[in-house]
Amino acid sequence: MTSAPSISTVGELRASGHVQKPLRTEIRDNLLGMLREGVDPWPGLHGLGGTVIPQLERALIAGHDVVLLGERGQGKTRLLRTMIGLLDEWTPVIAGSELGEHPYEPITHASRRRALELGDALGVEWRHRDDRYAEKLATPDTSVADLIGDVDPMKVAEGRSLGDPETIHYGLIPRSHRGIVAINELPDLAERIQVAMLNVMEERDIQIRGYVVRLPLDVLVVASANPEDYTNRGRIITPLKDRFGAEIRTHYPLELEDEVAVIRQEADLVAEVPDYLVEILARFTRNLRESSSVDQRSGVSARFAIAGAETIAAAAIHRATAQGEDEAVARVVDLETAVDVLGGKIEFESGEEGREAEILTHLLRTATAETVRQHFRGIDFGLLVDRLEAGEMVSTGERVTARDFLTGLPVLGESELYDEVCDRLGATNDGQRAGAIELALEGLYLARKIGKDSDGAETVYG
Repeated sequence: MTSAPSISTVGELRASGHVQKPLRTEIRDNLLGMLREGVDPWPGLHGLGGTVIPQLERALIAGHDVVLLGERGQGKTRLLRTMIGLLDEWTPVIAGSELGEHPYEPITHASRRRALELGDALGVEWRHRDDRYAEKLATPDTSVADLIGDVDPMKVAEGRSLGDPETIHYGLIPRSHRGIVAINELPDLAERIQVAMLNVMEERDIQIRGYVVRLPLDVLVVASANPEDYTNRGRIITPLKDRFGAEIRTHYPLELEDEVAVIRQEADLVAEVPDYLVEILARFTRNLRESSSVDQRSGVSARFAIAGAETIAAAAIHRATAQGEDEAVARVVDLETAVDVLGGKIEFESGEEGREAEILTHLLRTATAETVRQHFRGIDFGLLVDRLEAGEMVSTGERVTARDFLTGLPVLGESELYDEVCDRLGATNDGQRAGAIELALEGLYLARKIGKDSDGAETVYG
């Protein structure tokens, strides 16, 4: 953040050559400028660059209000919040004004009176773009007063007459004048409240309890909604839908690389989680989205995989702390802990009661097998299979340290197979090496080359 300009009066502002821009012109100019200079206006958004973002950019250039439709966890809210970067970093407002009016264009009764009285001495303050974005989660108990405004009894009690426009307490939308107001889960808003937004969306003014209040609001209204909400929890009324200039469908990442990038970006990991484990979680999430056993109308949020990565990182640091390991590195054995706690984040089809754990386990194994094929293609595991068939066993589990696991690997020793498996995954320390070998063993088990016995605390391959 740079420092705010030092200009403090309207006279100084005019002398500086400042030009007032309507909000939509400001957003359009800044967006086109960033595109012209090759600057990404949407940092941190993965998998939407060829679909959603071009549509949103065209809508903003056209000056349209926007509603984003998509299942949970598709980045709708993040996309809305990123729009803050399209505003000027600093903008002048009338000092002390309730609605943040531009010094050249006061719109409330109080600000117009002060502008006439003070002239070029009217005070100017500077508002940062972060303060020009307001967000409201729509809930059934949201009122017209919350969004539009109401008569303030305290101002009446101070001695003002009930018909005085200065007795009005403005709601969220008027207070977002010259800024962006975002409404999350718009269908949850009661229909009578949606009706109150019609004038704001089209005529750009407000009506409060019969007051003749003509406020030429300059506000961009953006909203998010789940398509299923049209029939489940509520709906966006037809007149309000008509007032949104653009209705854009969002989606989950189409490519595995984008799914992995979202997990890496959003997960707050307390221990090291190797790339192949993140890839397994990404594939697991994508398999759930394609499963006929999962209610796809509800969707499988990106938060599922993010929470999974955070869970296996927590399992790794728990083991490292309890068993005295120097480095906390997540391993394949930690994936089971993710299945145990994430099942509640998925909505299954009605005919799948009682099979939830079975479905999750099967799809996780499928994701693991796909990852093994991707990374270990071409490696001959004959040495490992032969030794296990000869009676050797390998034990692992949440209580087995990486050092103990590697020590119990006489089947590999310092063989070329051991080195090749570790090299394929870039394993350089004990935790990473143990995880690499565990992935190979799990892959052999899933390919039905070896056996596996697990009681939850300990897993034995043989």
